[in-house]
Amino acid sequence: MVDFDLGILYWAGIFIAFFSSFLILGKQKKKTVDFLLAIWFLIIGVHLIFFVLFRSDGYLKFPYLIGFEIPFPFLHGPMLYLYILGITGKNPGKKNWLLHGVPVLMIYIFLFQFLILSPQDRVEVYQNKGKGYEVLSDVIKFLMIFSGILYVSLSLLAIRKYKLEISDQYSNTEKINLNWSYYLITGIALIWIAVIIRNNILIFSLVVLFILIAAYFGISRVGILDLPVTVDMAAEKETEFVKYQKNSPGAEVIQTVYERLVERMLHERLYKDPELSLNHVAQLLDVHPNILSQTINSVENKNFYDYINRQRIEEFKRIASLPENQKYTILSLAFESGFNSKTSFNRNFKKYMNCSPREFLKSENLTVEG
Repeated sequence: MVDFDLGILYWAGIFIAFFSSFLILGKQKKKTVDFLLAIWFLIIGVHLIFFVLFRSDGYLKFPYLIGFEIPFPFLHGPMLYLYILGITGKNPGKKNWLLHGVPVLMIYIFLFQFLILSPQDRVEVYQNKGKGYEVLSDVIKFLMIFSGILYVSLSLLAIRKYKLEISDQYSNTEKINLNWSYYLITGIALIWIAVIIRNNILIFSLVVLFILIAAYFGISRVGILDLPVTVDMAAEKETEFVKYQKNSPGAEVIQTVYERLVERMLHERLYKDPELSLNHVAQLLDVHPNILSQTINSVENKNFYDYINRQRIEEFKRIASLPENQKYTILSLAFESGFNSKTSFNRNFKKYMNCSPREFLKSENLTVEG
């Protein structure tokens, strides 16, 4: 009964994987990330078919397939990483595709002697738990675990790098939702933990669960993130950044730009715009965004996000001290200062003031509505 129920679960996972892939491929205006996710679902579906067939002694009916399923686990890490690169605005490019496909090719090369055996001989090896290929089996298992750890780590680093990049470009990042990428990475990490434990039923049960979650978010939210930077823009900005790094504007230019920035902030209070971006401020100052970014980093030792939100905190402190504002709530004054959410305001206030807004007001003997 348990095997029957699990069989239904696995075949349901296979159906959802293929169906989700076709739905994504049927979308209009598909992006690179859509193709990546669709291909990944197809790979997962085929991998699950191999598992179901072999678990139900299907290898006896299809002995010529034995061995070809072994490299499949090496595909999931690269697909996760390439997909994360895609949804964070980095175009993986053909070289990346080829580079991350090399491990799979290498595994097939390692397996070559086994794969050229007759189907009957491969069945015998399979039934005897890899007899005669123990060393190769152990090497592949080690490389499989290493691949899982490597690509989960690379994916987390890609997200971290992206968060730093958007902090250099935007004064509010609350609308940029990274939860989906963390769901994916966590799901794959749990599957690799099951691989380390070597529990096949747990592995593929988690895979089916992963497909269900990935399909739901993937179809309903692909391209997934509401990216403020497109792939083309990201590539262009990276090229420009390298160019401007090689040609530093110099201390005099930085000082001039900084003085103009301070003047605009002081007189126009640009930080009160919740959607303020580095590019917009650069346009107002008639300087290149990378020069403005270098100016803020070198003089203030902050990125754009931290610099603007520090200005907003100071603005909140100023308007909260005005008698005529005692009738307003803390949140309304926070919005007036340029914040676009209570969470962002509280987090930044505590970061710079080492206390909550309410604690600060109390210490200053200021009374503001809750």
